[in-house]
Amino acid sequence: MQLYNTLSAEERAELIDQAGKQRLTLSFYAYAKILNPQQFRNDLFLAWNPLDALGRIYVAHEGINAQMSVPADHFEAFRETLESYDFMKGIRLNVAVEQDDHSFLKLTIKVRHKIVADGLNDATFDVTKKGVHLKAKEFNEILDDPNTIVVDFRNHYESEVGHFKGAITPDVETFRESLPIINEQLKDFKETKNLVMYCTGGIRCEKASAYYKHQGFKNVYQLEGGIINYAKQIKEEGLESKFIGKNFVFDNRLGERITEDIISQCHQCGEPCDNHTNCVNDGCHLLFIQCDECKATMENCCSTECQEVIHLPLAEQVKLRKGKQVGNKVFRKGKSEKLKFKHSGVLSDESLDVVSKTKTIREKIKVKKVLLGKAEHYFVKAKVAQFLIENHELNIGDKILITGPTTGNEEIVLEKMLVNGKEVFQAKKGDKVTFQVPFRIRLSDKLFKIK
Repeated sequence: MQLYNTLSAEERAELIDQAGKQRLTLSFYAYAKILNPQQFRNDLFLAWNPLDALGRIYVAHEGINAQMSVPADHFEAFRETLESYDFMKGIRLNVAVEQDDHSFLKLTIKVRHKIVADGLNDATFDVTKKGVHLKAKEFNEILDDPNTIVVDFRNHYESEVGHFKGAITPDVETFRESLPIINEQLKDFKETKNLVMYCTGGIRCEKASAYYKHQGFKNVYQLEGGIINYAKQIKEEGLESKFIGKNFVFDNRLGERITEDIISQCHQCGEPCDNHTNCVNDGCHLLFIQCDECKATMENCCSTECQEVIHLPLAEQVKLRKGKQVGNKVFRKGKSEKLKFKHSGVLSDESLDVVSKTKTIREKIKVKKVLLGKAEHYFVKAKVAQFLIENHELNIGDKILITGPTTGNEEIVLEKMLVNGKEVFQAKKGDKVTFQVPFRIRLSDKLFKIK
């Protein structure tokens, strides 16, 4: 009985490309009383692994918190696995604003003490006694009320690239830090003000709303479904976005754009930028904002010190980080004296720039490919390749990739092809196609369409 991943991220990425199927990035959460989180975890893995569902999921006695990637054609089957639990019947699934087939490359389900660490040890606190949920239109309306205080319950590196206008953005690295800070700041307004809160998908502000009601606040509200659901609703309903910038997300995308505004700066040169990256030095991995020019100059490093390290022999690099913990156990996310243009705490609502319509370096180097079929024959004298189309369609003018262990990666634009000896403009699933190639192909080669 398989209960853990057996493939590496690289192997999984290759399988996703070969499958050529659309995937959906989504998130959901539910607070509930789970008696045996370990058994619950194992049951979920056994249900989701056959569906090729991937993601990062935390389960605890208080519920479940999940960010996932699911094949579109398995979406309903995946939903059924959730509906089999009473506390998840009718659960809202927040589908991402921007999709990426590689958002998650492993299925990781971990049992935690709590699904959202809060630092609380109060047996009288009931997380299910939450505040009033507001949809996008209602949220916009209450933000216009001068009697409203709006609070961002995310961390400093999240709010820096995007937040609601006029929001309090605590300079914190963890959710648990923000609870006492906001409680102290707003203690004199418990009965007079509307306390309105938001986060990425709703899970943090739902716990926060219950906590502040427990602390005696009378008028407590939260954005239903968080920023992800808000972005979807304003688009569908044609509403004004009171959120400005980019929404930070905890997967390989590191963000999805809500408005075209760029409100943050490259931490190294100060140019308008909101692209997060992790320092490539394995002994650092600091999360910071880096523009494309600095990315090229600094070789994806946060400092010249890290840049020097990555050019050392591997054995020397390993020796330098021996016995040293990395990640948020040692380093502060997005904070370092090396970063001259880092901002946190009180943040501006002013746009520094807007997103260029031209593709960024990140978009240019990222090749999206869809598997079409496999090689069947190579006619040596004529230099003609034959492929069987197994997925999708192939059209004249398509940019294609032929790849294999010996062939390598060869890209061409298809100008002419034959199907059953006849020249056609389109080949469909089941067709055998032939076309000339300026290189030799092998039977192990695969044919991809580049999007």
